[in-house]
Amino acid sequence: MVFHKLFSSTLGIGYIKGGGTIAAAVCGLCWYLAWHGAYPPVWPSIGITIVITFAGVWSSSMVEPIWGKDPSKVVIDEVAGMAIGLLFLPVSVTYLLCAFILFRFFDIVKPLYVRKMEELPSGWGIMMDDVLAGLYTNILLQAVVWFKLF
Repeated sequence: MVFHKLFSSTLGIGYIKGGGTIAAAVCGLCWYLAWHGAYPPVWPSIGITIVITFAGVWSSSMVEPIWGKDPSKVVIDEVAGMAIGLLFLPVSVTYLLCAFILFRFFDIVKPLYVRKMEELPSGWGIMMDDVLAGLYTNILLQAVVWFKLF
């Protein structure tokens, strides 16, 4: 159970007030440090994102009976959503900040079926709203890249 508490809280970030925002920012910082100045390698970035997402479903399902429904301590969902928001984008401070702002907007406001995802059972409901928020973030930023808006 210690693993699930550590993993789902992203090494304890979930215990901090504003943990979701901090976890998304830490994800962006790690992404930047790993791959700044270029596009991230496709398969490693996809692989890492998939592992985080499915392990997040598993771990959040394990801690939900202890911490309650969609507990605020679980912030691995923000990490997964932010990683999805950054996939296939050039790694620069500008794109990272835009991804962070858009992701947090979609995660907090929960438009366009994002809130509906929370109705899924257990860890799926905890994770999928952030996955969809990350997907919306990525789609918007792909359009920015495609149209060379900056």
